Formats: sequence, C-alpha cells, structure tokens
Amino acid sequence: MLGTLSVLSLLSALPAAAQPARAAARPAAPPPRQATAAEARTDAYLRSVKDRPAALRAFFRQLPKGGDLHNHLSGAVSTDYLIELAAEDGLCIDATMTAVAPPCGPGTRPAADARTDRAFHDAIVRAWSMQDFPPGENGHDHFFDTFGKFGEVTWRHRGKLLAQVADTVVANNQSYLETMVTPASDGAKQLADQVGWDADLTALHRKLAAGGKLDKLVADARKEADDGDAEFRATEHCGTTKARPACGLTVRWISQASRGSSPVRVFTQLDLGMRLAEADSRFVAVNLVQPEDWDSSLENYSLQMRMVGYLRTVYPKAHVTLHAGELWPGLVKPEALKFHIAEAVDVAHTQRVGHGVDLVHEDNWQRTARTMAARQIAVEVPFSSNAQILGVKGAEHPFTTYRRYGVPVVLATDDPGVSRIDISHEYQYAAATYGLGYPELKDLARASLQYAFLPGASLWQGNPTAQGYHPVAACRAERPGQPVHSAACRRLLDGSARARLEWRQEAAFAAFERAHARG
Repeated sequence: MLGTLSVLSLLSALPAAAQPARAAARPAAPPPRQATAAEARTDAYLRSVKDRPAALRAFFRQLPKGGDLHNHLSGAVSTDYLIELAAEDGLCIDATMTAVAPPCGPGTRPAADARTDRAFHDAIVRAWSMQDFPPGENGHDHFFDTFGKFGEVTWRHRGKLLAQVADTVVANNQSYLETMVTPASDGAKQLADQVGWDADLTALHRKLAAGGKLDKLVADARKEADDGDAEFRATEHCGTTKARPACGLTVRWISQASRGSSPVRVFTQLDLGMRLAEADSRFVAVNLVQPEDWDSSLENYSLQMRMVGYLRTVYPKAHVTLHAGELWPGLVKPEALKFHIAEAVDVAHTQRVGHGVDLVHEDNWQRTARTMAARQIAVEVPFSSNAQILGVKGAEHPFTTYRRYGVPVVLATDDPGVSRIDISHEYQYAAATYGLGYPELKDLARASLQYAFLPGASLWQGNPTAQGYHPVAACRAERPGQPVHSAACRRLLDGSARARLEWRQEAAFAAFERAHARG
C-alpha cells in the first residue's frame, strides 16, 4: 500500500522527445472547484493521516466509491477462493500449476492438498496471480497465462464467483458493479463455425439470425444467467434473515467477445451480446477481451471496429465499451500504436474506452482526446493491471492527460483477483501518485455512476466532467441523507435507477464527511 501523498511532475518525468507534443496542444486547465466546508475538513483529515498507514487504508476503504465499470468476473475472484472451489470440485493440479478435471493421474495432485500443504497452496497462488511476481520484470505473459491455469475452476460456478466478488465490492463501499462474462460460449462458437465467414456484415448478421438461431443463443445465455442468479442468491442467503449485504448490490453483465478468435466467431459473439443486451436488462453492453497485442488481434483490429460500428446500427439500445490502447512502445511495432483508440471512438462509436494507455503515441491524439471529452466518452483506468501488464505507471500513464483534456475518468480494478488488489487500493494509488485531494477523489467516484450503463436520467445537470457536479433543478434544494420534500425530485428518483444510485452515494458522502470531520 502507498502510505504518503505526493505530487508528481508529469512532464519532467517524460522522455524529452515526448514533452513538446504534450505541451503544444495543451488546453486551458479548468479551475479547481470550490470545496464545501465539509469536504475541506475531510480533506484536512486525509492529509493528517498520510503517514499513518492503517488510518489511511481505513479512509480509502470507507470512502464511497460508486461503481466498478471495468471488471472481469473470472479475474476478479480471490485466488484463495478459487483454490478452495477447486478443492470442493475435486479438481487436480498438474505440473504447470494448471487446474484439470479429475481423476488425478500421474504428475498431478488433488487441489484439496492445498488445504494442508502451505507451500503447495502458495505455489498455486503465485501461478494464478501476480503475487510475488518479481518487481521490474515484464508481467504481461504471466498475467494473461493465469486465466488458462484456473479456467477449469471458473466456468463451473458463475453465481459463487459473483458472490465472492460482490462481497469484496460491498466491503469497499461500492454500490454498483458491471462485470464481464462470455455468454453461451460453446453455442456461439458452434453457430459461427456452422454459418461461416461472410465479409458482408449485413449478410452475415442475417445468416446468424435466420431461423431463430441467434434467439436460441439468447435464450441459452438467459438460462445461464438465471442459474447464476440462483447460485448467487443461495450463496448470499438473499431473501432470508441471514441475507448478506451483497444482496443489495446492483449488478449488470457485459458480454465478452474474444478478439483473438476467427472473425466469424468474434462477430457472432458481438451479435449475440448486443442482442442479449436489448432482450434482458441484466445485460447492458459488449466488450472485446484478450490481449490487444496478439498477432491475430492486431491483424483484425480495424475489422472488429467495423463490426462493432455496424452492430450499433442494428442494436441501437445496446451499449459498447472497448478495450483500446492497452499497448505500449516495445510491446508492438510503432505502427500499431497509431490508431487503436481513435478507431474505437470514430469507427466503433464506443461509449467508453478501457485502459487507453497508449493515447499520446497515437496520430493526432489531441483530436481524439477532445472528441472523447465532447462526447463524454469515459476512460476506464485500472492502475495496477496497467503497471503489471504494460509496466506503465506514474507520470508515464496518461491519467493526467485525460483529465487535462476534460475526458471523463473512472477508476476500475480490471482483474483484482489476479492483481491481488481492490478498488480502495486504486483510489489510494491515485491520491498518492497524482496528489489528489478528497474533492477530486469524490468526483472520480461520482463519475463511476455518471458514466455507468444505468438506465434513467442523471442527478447531475449538463456535462459534470466539464462543468462540475451540480444537481438538476428538481433536486437542488434537497439535502442528501435527508427525506426528499420536492415532488419533482421524488419523481426523478422514482423513475431513474441512475439517479437513485447517485442520490444514495451523495447520502453516503454526507455520512462519510460527518464522520471524518470529527477526526
């Protein structure tokens, strides 16, 4: 954990060649917003505990942090819990520390041995996560290899995985989660291979939908979700006197498409995910996953952006967020750094960008940043995985650049189980690395609900990233945490899931500020 707050100079830490490009088109930075008296007192408390690690950690854990919008379910689960699930299911661990189905033959051990053999347990943890990974080494391959090692565990128990992740989300004082899964995975692959590739995307969509084939996959995906919901509710004892707090967490699913697959499989998964988002309110969006730097991902990147752009015309109610710019010099050839975020924005018309790390290496990146700001296209920032996968952190990370250009920024975890972190760690890292005070942290948390794929009108007027978080007229006279008196404000809250969660968070901020104003 980082125990101190410090301000880093962005430009002084950059390579000299990169500094003029950043400075040349720098827009006028917006003036810092005026802190309320309660925010100022809370900020003073934060500064007072900067050298007290336990108190600092408690502050960030208790800080209301809205939602996590970039979260892969299988990678979010605690590695220790995955080992326990492997033991419960009677799985085996082979010589490469990969979980395999029983029976346990030569060269394998029962996963249950990890319950009593600490060295064996710790070896699995290191293989399935970034625990003890040598600092300064390239973690890219190790990070992505973990998913294949514990994949035999995660496909079996979506509801139990969600319960463990939801418990962590709630314990870190968040109220909303968007998490990624791959719906009807086997069926989508089979349908794709049956239909075959057609470069005419309209024709390909028609072939997939013909005879109700896509609708059958939607039904299968909804059945998977039903089964997962039932397992989650049973695990959390929802609806009983023993219900756990995570039963009250608002959870929505994002459908993954594996960008390293063949074009027809990628298109089929995207088509299914967007159709599902329009058919079932539990699902809200699609995303492309797997390493962006793989040869197949690079070869098909522009095609995949066209796929998403086309499907957005077919499914206008479905949302899109895309991993884009999860690249860095040395990982790929220079030409691959020039356009990924721009095409996600301009061709796929994404509503959010995941990672966006290589921003300043793209051609005409200032225009892309301004476009994102104007369209309120948020960037999802998981600091730990950016550091572990790409080695990018501190002044090299474009976090400050995005904020300077007025791009909405939301903090996220990505794969917190693999990274061995939680969302509180990411907020604490942001504060320590970029010198953020409590008001800035509060607005980052607000952004995580403002730019979530939630239905309904916002509590906030206009563009809050550019203009500040000011309540709409209907609720301007109300006090968070107190009974709502205005009929207009009550109608807004009753009719908008987004506004209700935002109002709930404002009440949580009020309580948090009262507690920390006392020191």
